[in-house]
Amino acid sequence: METERPNKNRMTVLLSLNAAAILIVGVLIASAIWLNGGIQFRAVDERSDIVGDTAGEMELLESVSDSDSEVDVSVIGNDDYVSTASHEFDSSAVPSGKLWNEKAITIYATPDTDICVGGGLSNLGEMYWQTSDTNVIGGFYDSARTWLGYNNDTCRYPVINGTGTTTITAGTYDGLRKDSITVTVIDPPAEQWEHEVLTLVNKIRIKNNLGQLAWGDTCSSAADIRANETMTLYAHTRPDGSSWSTVCPAPDSGGTSGENLAIGNAAVSPATVVALWMGSESHRANILNPDYTKLAVGFVFDPSSTYRTYWSQFFSTY
Repeated sequence: METERPNKNRMTVLLSLNAAAILIVGVLIASAIWLNGGIQFRAVDERSDIVGDTAGEMELLESVSDSDSEVDVSVIGNDDYVSTASHEFDSSAVPSGKLWNEKAITIYATPDTDICVGGGLSNLGEMYWQTSDTNVIGGFYDSARTWLGYNNDTCRYPVINGTGTTTITAGTYDGLRKDSITVTVIDPPAEQWEHEVLTLVNKIRIKNNLGQLAWGDTCSSAADIRANETMTLYAHTRPDGSSWSTVCPAPDSGGTSGENLAIGNAAVSPATVVALWMGSESHRANILNPDYTKLAVGFVFDPSSTYRTYWSQFFSTY
């Protein structure tokens, strides 16, 4: 890992591989999540608008690093950092013939939630899923995101096209169960999520007997700038060709700083992006660096862009 020392300052640079294949016990999960345009739906009949095939395989984002060391591609489904509970859905028994206890739910557009039937239902067989407004939810993949804790038997991964409200109707082909639920899709709360990342990082540092980090007011705007810049150039070099560190340089009195970046569909929430960083030895080193005292976080969600979600962490001692 290359270290810069302008004005006697040591700056550690790290880059995350989001939008990457997920390695679980050495198995590449090929049913990756790709929400950018170009998804092809099979013909929709009166009972089904499920996406006929799994989404195109997630492309591996090239590793760009200031060091010669290889960046790890790591398991994301770590229970310490990713909740595996579908807490949006009532776990009590669902009435006969129905699929949900709820009448309505709200999810984020990243999306961080699969649509699941409730009440411990299982062995439902093949189901049909319909959406009343394809401008909000355009359809469903045939499988759920198991690495986020969702069950392929009872959940479907929604193709979110925009914010708004739609009615989801689902049922079993044997005719025994049919139900509808109103789903409202909203944009993720950027500032709240940025501070949630700090909270999760501090929980990890406490577990490792390290001091908690304060919010990095000095470099807060810089973290937002860097998240936005990764939409143009996913690298520790800024779009104007300068080093990432120029966005919030250390004072003349000296200091240490470091950067973690992440973009793409594997970082759909604070919990998942922290899990992604913690799954990589080099990125974890920044999170667990005992020298740092501050952390600023940047987050951008742009559904019209290539990778949709963009994150930055700016660690510092100033």
